[in-house]
Amino acid sequence: MFHYGEDHLTCRLAVAIAKGDTPASISATAQARVVAAHEAVLRAAAGEEAVYGINTGFGPLCSTIISAENTALLQRNLLLSHSVGVGELLDPLTVRLLLVLKVHALARGFSGIAPEVLERIQFFLANDIIPCVPSQGSVGASGDLAPLSHLFLPLIGEGEVSYNGNIAESQSVLAEFNVQPLTLGPKAGLALINGTQYIAAHAVQAVARLQHCLAQADIIAALMIEGLLGSSAPFRSGLHQLRAYPGCKHVAQRMAFLLRDSAINSSHLDCGRVQDPYSLRCVPQVHGASRQAWLHLKEAVEIEINSVTDNPIVLSPEDIVSGGNFHGQPLALPLDYAALAAAELGNISDRRAYLSLEGTVPGTPKLLLEDTGVNSGLMIVQYTSAALVSENKSLCFPASADSIPTSLGQEDHVSMGSISSRKTLRIIDNLEKILGIELLCAAQAMEFRRPLRSSAALEAVHALVREHIAVATQDRYFGKDIAKAVELIKTGQVQAICAPHWPSTVLDKRFDGY
Repeated sequence: MFHYGEDHLTCRLAVAIAKGDTPASISATAQARVVAAHEAVLRAAAGEEAVYGINTGFGPLCSTIISAENTALLQRNLLLSHSVGVGELLDPLTVRLLLVLKVHALARGFSGIAPEVLERIQFFLANDIIPCVPSQGSVGASGDLAPLSHLFLPLIGEGEVSYNGNIAESQSVLAEFNVQPLTLGPKAGLALINGTQYIAAHAVQAVARLQHCLAQADIIAALMIEGLLGSSAPFRSGLHQLRAYPGCKHVAQRMAFLLRDSAINSSHLDCGRVQDPYSLRCVPQVHGASRQAWLHLKEAVEIEINSVTDNPIVLSPEDIVSGGNFHGQPLALPLDYAALAAAELGNISDRRAYLSLEGTVPGTPKLLLEDTGVNSGLMIVQYTSAALVSENKSLCFPASADSIPTSLGQEDHVSMGSISSRKTLRIIDNLEKILGIELLCAAQAMEFRRPLRSSAALEAVHALVREHIAVATQDRYFGKDIAKAVELIKTGQVQAICAPHWPSTVLDKRFDGY
């Protein structure tokens, strides 16, 4: 059981809670903190001193005092007026992640939210009532205002939700459960929509999916090295001790293990080739640098999803302070960095796929087919990879480099982290396809090394591919093969098939978990 507001949340745990695999609740200790902070907000709302968002307007209206009788209307109007998102709706998992992250932040007891609001959000999660949240509209500061407003409209009986596979008005779904819409008290609306949960929910998924890509990219690269008679010398430990980046050392160690005890690798130790192309030889340096970027993102996301990011914050019953914890810059920068790291992982993967088609390695035919001319082989397969790599390059411009003033100049610097988070996932989606294409080419290249065998781990990977994709001897509908290879990547099967073979000495908790 995970305890909101009290236990440490990780990316893996957040996904597990959102999927319903790990139960979660608010402990009595956290509940007491929530009640105490809420009582402090009620006292501030009844007082004469202006406290932002509690008895004042919002943004440029922060000096406008709101009467006690208009408090509920203020919070309701806040959700309605800020629900201005556009674009495709977020998928259900992302919406559930948004709800999980928001409950955890509010349950810390520094936001002043009423306990019944947290109970209602958990009710939505428990009954799989998914608010309809458009994907565009946040500038990543002042909180992810637009998407979070859509997320919580159903609390007050407004907006739409997905329930039992159908889109419906939220009020009609609440009526099915005989549940009345909430009337929000002082600061409740602001506490709900101020925060970085939109950015963070995407970032959590980026951490999980990019880690799977990184782990599988090493394995696929090793398979390709075997198929192209590449050397294992560049992965020797002594070499990487002299440039001791943790990510590079980790990848080199993995590559060395994957190629150890390989008859294929041993067969060409004295071949006379001086060195391999960079896409084979520099796997530790390139994959390792991407791992360092991933680690930076993971560490930032773990801080963020255990933080309080709304405004103002109830530091104590007597101290309610207006600050800037809602600003998305601490996530926007690492997300842009991770986007570049994911794109580069795809870039070098495509180079290896292209290399496998050149026919320059003894015994490996051009285009990975013996009989070309009437057959085009895997030539056009790599075109798709090249297209995806180019698309990723166009997505690499850092969204965090931009800032457009909003709120009549009150919010004069924003992070654009929501855009960073969305495009990072788009790049990772393309990366999974690029890796699938390299896997297809590497498995085909391995066929020309027979009857020699590789290491147990790589042979298991090759057998996995052949369970789903037959060896190609002539042209066929290669689009189906690509789809099957990409599915192996997306579902993590390449990583999973190798798991029983990894010794503990090749595992590193920093890079092998999230």
